[in-house]
Amino acid sequence: MSTPESRTLSVSLVTPDGAVFEGEAEMLIVPGADGEIGVLARHAPLVAMLKAGSTRVHVRRTEDVREFATGPGFFKVEQDRALALVDDAVDVDSIDVARAEAQLEAARAELERVDAGESEADRWQLEQRIRHAENQLQVATGGGGERVQPRIGAGAEHI
Repeated sequence: MSTPESRTLSVSLVTPDGAVFEGEAEMLIVPGADGEIGVLARHAPLVAMLKAGSTRVHVRRTEDVREFATGPGFFKVEQDRALALVDDAVDVDSIDVARAEAQLEAARAELERVDAGESEADRWQLEQRIRHAENQLQVATGGGGERVQPRIGAGAEHI
């Protein structure tokens, strides 16, 4: 499975539509509700809530990194296996910025019509569309801010 120099863990990134990524990785960084969570092989068992943000799968830590704009969900680590269950995940290379901007503007405009009593559209659905488009834009454009380094736990194996 892995050598001592490059331990890996099994990573699954899953949406209601199915797996978006499944494979071995040296590190996984997910957007935890209270900050980013970085996980290496041999991480202590963990269950956490995720917020919308950038999920990065480091297949090879510095050479091959897959990034996804992910929605909120749940995260579980157990026995060199990490499972992220999220409501949506889009590969950063597949994000169409112009399309996401158009979706964001359309959803905001419809929400304004709802607020003005001019539309019967579902507010929750519109808010979800807005969050989805904002998240894709933030991840695709680098988010406009610095990435937070993952918190370090009790030892190097608990990142």
